[in-house]
Amino acid sequence: MITASGSVMHGAVDEVFRLASLSKPITAWATLIAVEEGSVALDEPAGQPGCTVRHLLAHAGGYGFDSPGPITKPERNRMYSNTGIEVLAEHVATRTGVAFEVYVREAVIEPLGMTSTTPRGSPAKSFRGTVRDLAVFAAELLRPRLIAPATAIAATSVQFPELGGILPGVGRFRPNPWGLGLEIRGHKSPHWTGTQNSPATFGHFGGSGTFLWVDPVAEVACVMLANREFTEWGLEWWPPFSDAVLAELGTSR
Repeated sequence: MITASGSVMHGAVDEVFRLASLSKPITAWATLIAVEEGSVALDEPAGQPGCTVRHLLAHAGGYGFDSPGPITKPERNRMYSNTGIEVLAEHVATRTGVAFEVYVREAVIEPLGMTSTTPRGSPAKSFRGTVRDLAVFAAELLRPRLIAPATAIAATSVQFPELGGILPGVGRFRPNPWGLGLEIRGHKSPHWTGTQNSPATFGHFGGSGTFLWVDPVAEVACVMLANREFTEWGLEWWPPFSDAVLAELGTSR
């Protein structure tokens, strides 16, 4: 867990795990850096007609989970999509003239000193890294240094707030709030974060049993990496674990 005053880590903190969908927030952060550099604009076209960078970051681009192409028009539903993030990364690579694997390494991984993180394969699901590195990234999400405050606020603010859709493995929600590459807890129930996490909590979880959340109200971030496929066990154990973290720090609501 990470607070404004430091971090506490337990377990195999230097063991390399498949991050699964925790790759997505790292990809999103690199995209936001490209936006600040002027290489990319949030509302420029990307992907299918009518789709923008903002749509792709917010899972509103009309792409299915692992579909070969779009399956509906943009901004119809919140459709969680590996494909959309892969299209996004290709767009960033085209606009910057740098292979995305290189760009994300130079924009995010190296500046943060995430020395064990490998951004190979799908930018939506294939990165690998350690608890120690992800704790560094979580601290960046809690107290951004690589992007401006206004950009960080946009990333953690609900985009296309009217959209509903399925949060894979959790349920269907209307609305289903997302920011720019980050899921926002809102008032979803059930949810993979704790019952004591504030509605402003944002983050992501992955299919290999990984999660990262940041509660800006409690000023706490929490990371867990695993090699266990996400099923019902995640919804059974993650919320009480997160509540215990908040209680330990005296930040429960």
